[in-house]
Amino acid sequence: MLTAVIERPPETSQAGASPVADIDESALVAAAARGEVAAFEALYRRHVGRVHGVIVRLVGGHGARAEDLTQEAFVRAWQALPAFRFEAAFSTWLHRLAVNTALMELRSRRSRPQDDGDDEALETIGSADSAGHATALLLDLERAVATLPPRARAVLVLYDIEGWKHEEIATELGMAIGSSKAQLHRARGLLRARLGEH
Repeated sequence: MLTAVIERPPETSQAGASPVADIDESALVAAAARGEVAAFEALYRRHVGRVHGVIVRLVGGHGARAEDLTQEAFVRAWQALPAFRFEAAFSTWLHRLAVNTALMELRSRRSRPQDDGDDEALETIGSADSAGHATALLLDLERAVATLPPRARAVLVLYDIEGWKHEEIATELGMAIGSSKAQLHRARGLLRARLGEH
């Protein structure tokens, strides 16, 4: 059990709070690397939102597919954790693993015939909601990003949202740096056009 390895937090912690939630992340990573499920569950709870968020953006908002890829990323993390060397922050390592999981899915889908369904997705942009104007604009943006061609969407998400450099994107997506820049320009132009129409 995790508490046998790591001391419980002082009694001043909130009543009913999980003792694992107060433990330092590096201690949780070390415990999870030794196979302690409770420690990995705590890491999962801490990071699932961000991991799922980046995967949703990369795969274009396909809910079930994003859920599956999120779970796959955490399964891969569990399997690779014993080799984690603490050379980077765990969150950075996990985030990169999640992005790579989504990118591998995009690569495999690119090799299969598919219909992006852009026309259908465009019809949903700008639909009214009851949450207010700012939320509607954010939803419009998310929907518009989801309608972008997969490579353009991946470059846009990695560059503008995740803060990657074109060199990193080019390496991960197997393209030239100039192609990464061109895809970013294309994605931004498509977004402006799609959002301007509504």
